[in-house]
Amino acid sequence: MVHVRTLAMSIFTAALVLGAPVAAQDLSVEQITEAFKKQKTRGLVIVPNAAAASTVATDTAAATTVAAATEEYTPVDAATQINVQIAFDFDSATLREDQKPKLANMCASMKAMDGTVFQIIGHTDSSGSAAYNERLSLLRAQEVRRHLIGDCGIAEDAVQAIGMGESAPFNAGDPRADENRRVEFQALG
Repeated sequence: MVHVRTLAMSIFTAALVLGAPVAAQDLSVEQITEAFKKQKTRGLVIVPNAAAASTVATDTAAATTVAAATEEYTPVDAATQINVQIAFDFDSATLREDQKPKLANMCASMKAMDGTVFQIIGHTDSSGSAAYNERLSLLRAQEVRRHLIGDCGIAEDAVQAIGMGESAPFNAGDPRADENRRVEFQALG
């Protein structure tokens, strides 16, 4: 058991050193929490420009931001990004039942970091128009937020959602690549 844990930490460390995205569904709660702590110490700040961003009221009247341009989104280094590949049906923002287990460790880690505000950033590939992808990415981030609040018990004010559409691909060399369709998690403080 100790060897398996050591191997898992070695793989996690290698991913951080090599700049690979951290896939939350493959990590333990402790590893996700450690990655969040590294994000917080790097001084991450995401402040949407109020003039360029549009605000969308959610069902609970909490404000959610749609980032309108890449300069409003400051991504965490690829090495400390915490990405979850969530599969959605075509043209749908409904979180499928088979995808919810991928968020279990994320939920436990968020609960362990009480008092931290998290941002969920939805991303798409470049299929479709930029405006359509921006809206779809926001809806998907909001759906993950609703799941974390409703099913996992994360406090509403601890989770924000924004949609980046296709503007911040993980794989810029292939804008239609599967890894660009993701939900990224960031610890804001």
